[in-house]
Amino acid sequence: MNASTLNAGPVRTEPVSGLSYRLMQPLPAQPRRCLVLLHGVGGNEMSIAGLAAGIDPDTVVVLARGPLQFGPQQFAWFQVGFTSEGPRIVPEQAEQSRLVLIEFLTRMQQEFAIAPAHTAIAGFSQGGIMSAGVALTSPESVAGFGLLSGRILPEIDPRVASRERLTTLEAFVAHGEEDTTLPVDWARRAHRQLDALGVKHSLHLYPTGHGISAAMHEDFLRWWADRA
Repeated sequence: MNASTLNAGPVRTEPVSGLSYRLMQPLPAQPRRCLVLLHGVGGNEMSIAGLAAGIDPDTVVVLARGPLQFGPQQFAWFQVGFTSEGPRIVPEQAEQSRLVLIEFLTRMQQEFAIAPAHTAIAGFSQGGIMSAGVALTSPESVAGFGLLSGRILPEIDPRVASRERLTTLEAFVAHGEEDTTLPVDWARRAHRQLDALGVKHSLHLYPTGHGISAAMHEDFLRWWADRA
């Protein structure tokens, strides 16, 4: 769905974390759940808004904007370069964004009186990377995460929570089999890692490239609805 057809509120800035964000409209009269969505590198909060189409009306949907700006309406969570040996990131930026997002989640939960047990974080590409990083290192912050066309950063391995802390976490992993930006093997690696960590999850592969297909969107909506 074209993001321009969706109704998102004005840009706000959360004062403690410093992140800018929008809230999908209309806000639920009695919010019961919270879903934070993260865009990919070079996008903005409206780039991920289409994923909110069809979300249950009792959900507060938060579209967060990456803290790094590369150009007009172009933001990111960390800098990355794609080399013949795979993606190369600026780990300090990824770590700072991870910490900021954990704080941001806390502030959103406080604002809407929604518990972590009724909160999830999900994103596309770099947004999915950050969602996985937040959830796996701070599982007390969310009940689940969505990794759409992304990967789990090896750099977070020392910070990943224990199996005992991860028992309440659930994940949705989705990837295009023809993805040339982040090859599908990253999804298979994530699947194996989550298995090893004991994290309940589902793996969905599609005959598509680097993007969110209609089928991926539908499966994500089903996953979210099942978390109710």
